[in-house]
Amino acid sequence: MNKDKSIALTRRLFMEHAATGIAGVALTDLLSRDALAQRIQHHAPKAKQVLHIFCPGAASHIDLWDYKPALEKFHGTPLPGAEREVTFQGKNGPLMKSPWPFAPAGQSGKMLTTLLPHIAKHADDIAFIHSMTSRSNTHGPATVFMNTGFVREGFPSAGAWASYALGSLNDNLPTFVAMTDVRGEPPNGKANWSNGFLPAQHQAVMLAAHQPLRNLNRPADISADEETATRDFLNTLNSNHAAQHPGEGELRARMSAYELAARMQLAAPEVTDLSKEPQHVHKLYATGDANPLKAAYARNCLLSRRLLERGVRYVSLYCASRASSIDGLLNWDAHRTLKTDYERHCPIFDQPTAALLTDLKQRGMLKDVLVLWTTEFGRMPTHQEGSAGRDHNPDGFTLWMMGAGVKGGMSYGATDDFGRRAVENVATVYDFYATVLHLLGLDHERLTYYHNGTNRRLTDVHGHMLKALLS
Repeated sequence: MNKDKSIALTRRLFMEHAATGIAGVALTDLLSRDALAQRIQHHAPKAKQVLHIFCPGAASHIDLWDYKPALEKFHGTPLPGAEREVTFQGKNGPLMKSPWPFAPAGQSGKMLTTLLPHIAKHADDIAFIHSMTSRSNTHGPATVFMNTGFVREGFPSAGAWASYALGSLNDNLPTFVAMTDVRGEPPNGKANWSNGFLPAQHQAVMLAAHQPLRNLNRPADISADEETATRDFLNTLNSNHAAQHPGEGELRARMSAYELAARMQLAAPEVTDLSKEPQHVHKLYATGDANPLKAAYARNCLLSRRLLERGVRYVSLYCASRASSIDGLLNWDAHRTLKTDYERHCPIFDQPTAALLTDLKQRGMLKDVLVLWTTEFGRMPTHQEGSAGRDHNPDGFTLWMMGAGVKGGMSYGATDDFGRRAVENVATVYDFYATVLHLLGLDHERLTYYHNGTNRRLTDVHGHMLKALLS
C-alpha cells in the first residue's frame, strides 16, 4: 500500500472511529441543549441536579435502616400469619433478628446499623422513607420499575425525563450519565437508564472510572493541525449543505452532535482524570483501598462528584450488579448467607458513599444536588428455611433522600413491628418520583410526552408528592 493510500485509510478509520465513539456518544446526548430539550419549569426548583445511588439485589431495610426491636424480642418464633404468606424462593422459617446491633446516630438519634458507621454520620441530613412499596418481587422488573415507574422495559428512566425536561448545564459533557459497578450492570441492564419513547438523546451515556469514554484520544499519526483542518473542512461542507436545505432541522442537529463530540474530546478526559485530585481526597474516598471492589466503587463516587461539579444534570451511580449464582457475590441478594454477604458488601458501600456525601456538603453543592438512595425492594423479617438469609419483600422497605430541598433528620412512614409490611403513610415509587420532580421544579402530572395515543408520565396515572419530606 502506498503512502498516500495509507494516510487516506488512516484518516478514514479515524473518522469512522470518531463517528462510532465520540460522536456516537454525542448523538445519544444530542439536543439536550436545544430544541428537543423542553426547558420546562412549572415552579421554582429547589434542586438543579440529581445523584441517584442504587444498590441492586434488594438491600435489606431491617438490617440497615429500619430498626425493629420486636425482631430481637421474638427471634426464633413464627411470624404471625406466616401460614398465609406467599414466598418467592422456598419456605420461610421463623423470625430472624438482624445479626448486627443498631445504634443511635446524629442529634436526631436515628437508629441505624453499626455496619454503616460512615453513612451514619449523615443521619441528620437524610430523610428516610420507611413505608415504600413495589409492584414486583422479581429483581429485573422491580429494578426497572424503580428507575422508570414501569415493570416492563421500554419506558423512559427518571434521568431521561430530567434530561428531556431540563436539558444540560454543560455544553461539553453529557446531560445524563449511568455509572455501572466494576462487577457489571444491574438487573435488566440498560433498560434502567433508557430513553424509552423519548428522543434518543435523552438516554444516559455509560461512563465509569473503570470504563471511560472510548475513542476520545486523537490517533498518534494524526496531528492536531490535521484534525482541526479535517473538522473545519467537514463543517464547511455541512454548512453549505444545510444552507441548501433550510428546512432540515435534523441536519443542523447532526452538525451540533459532531460539534459536541469535538468539545467532549477536551472535556471528558479532564473530568475522568482522578489524578488531579489531592491525596487527602483520595484518602477520604478510599480510592486506593486494598479491597479492589471498594477501591473501584470509591473511584466511581469521586468521579460522580467531578461530573456533578461540572454540571452533569443526572448521575445514576450503581453499587453492585446483576444477580449471581453465588449469593451476594455480585449484589445485595442475600437468600442464604446474609451475615457473610453484608459484612462484605457494607464496607464496599459505606466509606466511599459517605465520602461523596461529605464532599458534596463541604463544597456547598447540596444546595443544588438532590441525593437519592434506592434499591428494588426489601427483605423478609424471617429467614429462609434451611438458611441464614432472607427472601424478597416488596410490601415494605426503605429508600432515602437528602440535599437540595429535603428536610434532613426525619423518618417518613413505617412498617409493622417486624418490618413485613408498610402500615403508616404507605408510599409508592410514583410518590417518590412525584416528589423528586417537584424538587426539580416540575409537576409530575404536567410533565408528559405524547406516545401511541397517550400522554405518558414518569408517574403513569398515579403519584402524590410527599410534602413532609420538603424543607
